[in-house]
Amino acid sequence: MAPAIGLFFLAPLNAEALMGNFPIASPIGVVGLLAILPLYGAGALFIRELVRRTGRGWPTMLALGLAYGMFEEAFITQTLWNENWVDVRILDYGYMPAMGTALPWILFMAGVHTIWSISAPIAIVETLAGTRRTTPWLKKRGFVIVGVLFFAYSVFAAVGNAVNEGGTLAGLPQFIGAAVVVVGLVVLGLRLRRSAPAVEGRAPSPWTVFAFALAAGAIFVLLYAVDPTGLSPWLAIPVPAWGSVLIYLALFATVGTLVRRWSHRSNWSDAHRLALAAGAMLTYAWHSFPWKPTLTVPISQTVDLTSNTITTIGAIVLLVIAARRVTT
Repeated sequence: MAPAIGLFFLAPLNAEALMGNFPIASPIGVVGLLAILPLYGAGALFIRELVRRTGRGWPTMLALGLAYGMFEEAFITQTLWNENWVDVRILDYGYMPAMGTALPWILFMAGVHTIWSISAPIAIVETLAGTRRTTPWLKKRGFVIVGVLFFAYSVFAAVGNAVNEGGTLAGLPQFIGAAVVVVGLVVLGLRLRRSAPAVEGRAPSPWTVFAFALAAGAIFVLLYAVDPTGLSPWLAIPVPAWGSVLIYLALFATVGTLVRRWSHRSNWSDAHRLALAAGAMLTYAWHSFPWKPTLTVPISQTVDLTSNTITTIGAIVLLVIAARRVTT
């Protein structure tokens, strides 16, 4: 049960605390993290167990991670339709009236959840699990309980958010469109092969992959920081919304193509997978310092700085332990 419990807690810590949304040095931040455990923790664990129990691999993990992100933002938090989420005009940048949302925000959330909420925590805990990396961690009953917990909490949270907002924030066509996307991603993920045969050539060293992940992560988070009406518009570079969309798409295509090519090389290993996850985790770590917490309750700079320092040190320690697990 240790790996399952570890993932249950690491997923929300990585997704919200390490990002800088919920300062762990603040009581309200700790309460917020505890409140989202069933969402992130059960969600990541359910996806991981489903993939491993059905004998599939990382292509399926990524597809289901993206489905998770679209499900959360379209139906639970409804940020895809909320023009004034946490009192911030998050959809003004690149807003499309016909869809009732903004494409830059959709692409940002796609990357946030696919990589940081789901994939990175799973990769790190699987590394720590050693020989149990690809085996199920839960028995059938535990798997069912986690799934029920996630979907029950999702319904509860969606209803609660709708009540707080005075009703749903989107029309039926928008919800239908989002449902089609989510279901399509799930079906696609479950149809993907576990892995392709190894091809000739060698993948770059784990350190090179780590540097690549850090660079790609930096581009991703800095690109959102140019949104003048976003959650944390601290990078004053005038990039038009359409330019932001093109850069996001180019970044996703480049990273996806290179990682897919490298992962099919015969020398691709646990160390390479950890390098990708470590680059993602440390991206969140450094970016938490300029990022503003999304809590509606005011947080002092001291509390914010203290929280970011604690989570950054914790991330480094965890990655060092995981790296030693790979090399021993």
